[in-house]
Amino acid sequence: MKSRNNVTEFVHLGLTQSLQGQKILFVVFLFIYMVTMVSNLLIAITVVVSPILNSPRYFFLGYLSFMDAVYSTTVTPNMIIDLLSEKKTISFQGCMTQFFIGHLPGGAEILHLMIMAYDRYVAICKPLHYLTIMNKQVCALLLLLTWVGGFLHAVGQLLFVYNLPFCGPNVIDHFLCDMCLFLKLACTGTYIIGLTVVASDGAMCMVIFMLLLISYGVILHSLKTLSLEGRCKALPTCGSHITVVVHFVPCIFMYVRPPSTLPIDKSLNFFCTIITPMLNPLIYTLRNGEMQNAVKKLWTRKRKEGKIDHLFSMKNCSFQVSHV
Repeated sequence: MKSRNNVTEFVHLGLTQSLQGQKILFVVFLFIYMVTMVSNLLIAITVVVSPILNSPRYFFLGYLSFMDAVYSTTVTPNMIIDLLSEKKTISFQGCMTQFFIGHLPGGAEILHLMIMAYDRYVAICKPLHYLTIMNKQVCALLLLLTWVGGFLHAVGQLLFVYNLPFCGPNVIDHFLCDMCLFLKLACTGTYIIGLTVVASDGAMCMVIFMLLLISYGVILHSLKTLSLEGRCKALPTCGSHITVVVHFVPCIFMYVRPPSTLPIDKSLNFFCTIITPMLNPLIYTLRNGEMQNAVKKLWTRKRKEGKIDHLFSMKNCSFQVSHV
């Protein structure tokens, strides 16, 4: 597949042109990225190695953290480097790659949220059949479907823009490669493509958003049949999952409207790509008592093993010295 354009690179204007502001943002973004990666990888590793978290619920939470780590890595490191660079350029192929890789985990994560809602529905509404319905094979198949869906979504987005002719200018008033900006820079009519993007992406966001609201509405309605203890256990979990609507508000605003670029788009993209992956561990997982206990047990055990290994090596050294 060969693109038809005279542009070999794009120039990002970023969030600010102020040198002082860029230094401040560098520190802020680096801190956010470190917190995002540490928290998400901590959750993913804990779910993998902790036997007490061997359930479909934590299986999906662990993969959500993995997706957030991948999604954040597609954009944030490049933003951090750009903040220290005098000229913020990215090659045409690099921009297309960032665009594709950003949409791949992004699309997969939206579908993954649907699966998490289904998992909570089965756990609360059909508790006696939960482990039968959500067995390992089903969980693996559902996870595979999310990545297939994310891949198809990313390929569709790339096909929209890759063959557009770009004759110049090549300046992107953004910190990432975005669909609306591609349509704006293309030296051909993009009205039909823009409407197609709105119809596909906007419909996807709205349909999944409505399905999530309906599913959690059914779950909350079914809580009336549970005991008081059951409600106390289920409500915090559902409350955390329902906050997912915050994730869809920026997506709906950006895609369920005629294709255009607005000043607020930078802030919305910043929230989706930088802030959301950092907040998801806190919203979904780290407030969970079982997860907190698993993290404490895991890293307490690692420290103890480290101390034992250290003492063992000290004893070996002393034995060798005395033997000599």
